[in-house]
Amino acid sequence: MSRRHGSGSKTGGPADYLAGLSSSGPSQRQLRVGEEVRRVLAELFARTTFRDPDLSDVAITVTEVRLAPDFKHATVFVTRLGRSDVAALLPGLKRVAPWLRTQLAHKLTVRTVPELHFQPDTALDTAMHVDSLLRLPEVQRDLGSADKDQPEED
Repeated sequence: MSRRHGSGSKTGGPADYLAGLSSSGPSQRQLRVGEEVRRVLAELFARTTFRDPDLSDVAITVTEVRLAPDFKHATVFVTRLGRSDVAALLPGLKRVAPWLRTQLAHKLTVRTVPELHFQPDTALDTAMHVDSLLRLPEVQRDLGSADKDQPEED
């Protein structure tokens, strides 16, 4: 059996594969289908009340969906705006994943509906942490001296 990428070099581990990461980046089709899956899931989370006690009365935001190159797995990044306890919701999301997949099958026009894997999206927390670091007096002092060293451009 021959490999698709030629020399047989491995592009990453199974986590990279499930997250839709490859050495050449996602294809246009992966991006398009991933955005459609994100849109449908966000709509389902906005309109549906789940029977699962962990998910009742919880507002979940789907920030990104990354599809594996074979479209069989989708990593769904979720967050709760204003709260950082989304990791506690992952077991409940795993329990409702088959139902969500069935709903996706009704709304999408794809050959196979991907299996859903949920991950917390920590990008906003990371951005807020970096912003707080940049506002430290020591960093402001260093940034101020760097700005004075550079000539102004007109």
